Amino acid sequence: MGAREFPYSGPMGAHPSRKISVILERHAVQSRWETHRWLLAGVAPDEAGEARVVAEDEALLRRLHPGIELALFHGEAEGYYLNATSDEPSVFVALRTDEASGEPYPYQATLSYNEAARWMDASERVERVPAWAELAHWLGAWVEANYRPEPKERRKPRSFAGKEGRLRKEGSQ
Repeated sequence: MGAREFPYSGPMGAHPSRKISVILERHAVQSRWETHRWLLAGVAPDEAGEARVVAEDEALLRRLHPGIELALFHGEAEGYYLNATSDEPSVFVALRTDEASGEPYPYQATLSYNEAARWMDASERVERVPAWAELAHWLGAWVEANYRPEPKERRKPRSFAGKEGRLRKEGSQ
């Protein structure tokens, strides 16, 4: 098995985690208000080291930000389940802007829909990108081993109770 694959083979401590690298791109734009725009271009297995430029020309600057941790917490299991069972499992990355340079940097990342939603509710800039296949598999295996949706109690509508059941309920009120 390759070093970049993330199998899940059962309980892994309190908070299994993986490190990823976040890729941000600065694109030149033709606009009266701005000269460029930063976008979350993707995520990849961790490349280690410091943030660095990996591609640059007059129209594009691509910067790699390694060492971002994705940890799985039991309290977020429902959010992981929602992500893992979606058509396209994703990584959600919160971006902040460096005050000195004006450039964005990845602040934190998650695999939980619910956690990403809370970040957005707190006015964080959150973007999503598809998870690569091995990461999505790792998440799915963790969800399979650790999450069971709570059964929802279903009540029959009063119209299904029959005449006697409706009269009994109406008489007890």
